[in-house]
Amino acid sequence: MDERELLVLGLLMTQSQHGYQINEFIEKNLGRVSDMKKATAYSILKRLNQKGYVDVAVEQEGNRPPRQIYTITPIGEEQFNTLLRATLSNLENVTPSGDIGFMFIDHLSKEEAISLLEQKLRKAQQLLEALSTVPRHGPGTGVDLSIRHRIALLQCDRDWILHTIEQMKQPT
Repeated sequence: MDERELLVLGLLMTQSQHGYQINEFIEKNLGRVSDMKKATAYSILKRLNQKGYVDVAVEQEGNRPPRQIYTITPIGEEQFNTLLRATLSNLENVTPSGDIGFMFIDHLSKEEAISLLEQKLRKAQQLLEALSTVPRHGPGTGVDLSIRHRIALLQCDRDWILHTIEQMKQPT
């Protein structure tokens, strides 16, 4: 399942938009929950158009270059609802970044392993601090739920790393 398609279709559920608007909104407002690149968004828009989920119209204002306006179609709305329900009900068993490294941590000295985990701990704390400054996104709870979920996962990671460092510092 491609959550990026859900993101683009979801943005088009509110209004027709040109690609630049979609990318700007993702970058300014959803950068904390999506790392989608501009080229990816345009590729997804093209794919959604080919599947019939979005229509494309060309708009020209004055001397400005023409731009493509994307509008979700009725079957695009059906696909959005299908993806939304699947995403909310699904749970994937993914291996978090760095877990493979934990399997081989014994190949390092205890001191180096602790030092690296302390670096990871600082990064987790920095991410937590950044996410805690994200302003609430208004009356809807969707974006706020996503941010709170990311915070909860990072807090869990931070606590686990801290506990692991403490365990490693104990004499064997």
